[in-house]
Amino acid sequence: MALLKRKIDSFLLEWKKNEDRLPLIVKGARQVGKTKSIEFFAKNNYENFIEINFISEPYYKDIFNDGYEVDNIIKNISLINPNFKFIPHKTLIFFDEIQACIKATTALKFFKLDGRFDLICSGSLMGIKYQEIESISVGYKEDYVMYSLDFEEFLWAKGYKDEQIESLYKSMKEVKPLSQLEMKVYGNAFKEYMLIGGMPHVVDTFISQNNFSNTLNLQRQILLDYEEDITKYASGLDKGKILDFYLKIPVFLAQENKRFQITKIHKGARNREYIGVMEWLNNAGIINTCYAINSLSLPLKGNYNPNSYKVYFSDTGLLIASLDDEAQIDLRTNKNFNTYKGAIFENIVGDMLVKEGYQLYFYKNDRSNLEMDFFLRDKDSLVPLEVKANDNSTKSLNKLVDGDYEDIHYGIKVCNKNIGFNGKFYTFPYFLTFLLKRYLSEK
Repeated sequence: MALLKRKIDSFLLEWKKNEDRLPLIVKGARQVGKTKSIEFFAKNNYENFIEINFISEPYYKDIFNDGYEVDNIIKNISLINPNFKFIPHKTLIFFDEIQACIKATTALKFFKLDGRFDLICSGSLMGIKYQEIESISVGYKEDYVMYSLDFEEFLWAKGYKDEQIESLYKSMKEVKPLSQLEMKVYGNAFKEYMLIGGMPHVVDTFISQNNFSNTLNLQRQILLDYEEDITKYASGLDKGKILDFYLKIPVFLAQENKRFQITKIHKGARNREYIGVMEWLNNAGIINTCYAINSLSLPLKGNYNPNSYKVYFSDTGLLIASLDDEAQIDLRTNKNFNTYKGAIFENIVGDMLVKEGYQLYFYKNDRSNLEMDFFLRDKDSLVPLEVKANDNSTKSLNKLVDGDYEDIHYGIKVCNKNIGFNGKFYTFPYFLTFLLKRYLSEK
């Protein structure tokens, strides 16, 4: 598999430049490319690299038996593998799959205080035990969350350059429509991205073959791997209920009201029986959760209902792969993304926002028939964002901008239309969603 350019590459280089760097923890779902990116960085930036995987090499769990002083850990690693070299200030130690050996995180403090060796830790399902990791290593670590490829990384994989992406941003900033050719080319690339998603192995297969052959099989295998992870690692929770929840996500997204309702998972289901299930899937990086806000005002974080939410797949390619064979033909052959009640467009916009660092929020008021897919913010405004699968009316967006809401000054609509502004809201094509955070921060 070819090595794809990822955003973590530049982050790791900056991390190494910092003379007061902390041990690093790279979090993320399985198969998003964490290990390959760290290995590539290590081999190109360190004279010496020591990699330990606590799942494939479980005997290394014993290296902490004599305590957490660095010399004791190094002595025990060398007992297991005497070929490892430990060159002070020129060595990176990589503890992979640390969710299988949580006590390894106690060592972070000792490596930082010792200062002779750099340390990176990673793990596929680490989020599940992250509260425990946080309590052990608070103050002695830096975190980086890695996702499957975002659309910019997908464009890099296809060969597009930074200056071409910068040109897209310049058009956004100047509210200048893109050319017909730009709309067509980037629009087609975006359709590919919706089908393929961002899982590195799937993307690499698609790019190297220049077709969709075998990509669906790879995606479905990842979905099966997720199911296996649930049955393997969901300690302390009912694994059957997690699978119930997980397998029902496409069903709820296909409904007009996409809000996830535990009581409708199956007859007799009760909210109290599913406590912790959504959080487990969210922490595992398998889903993105979008919470209902209580009122149309800032701040967002203190203004949401934790018991009212929508659930999206964290990779839209995997959402599409979870659908039935008839849907696959319609989507892959006919590119008919307008089916499935706009869920695919909502899912991918939500996914792109999460990859920019946003927590997702929505609003729905049944009495006033007012609803909004997502909310963002700039430095002093609450910004409603509407996702349109079809170019139909935007009643809710108009109501929000025209209404007497102190924090709402304008809105954003993402759809299959060119860049524009009508005095109330900005219109952007779907594929520019990955630039929204930068756009709002510099607006």
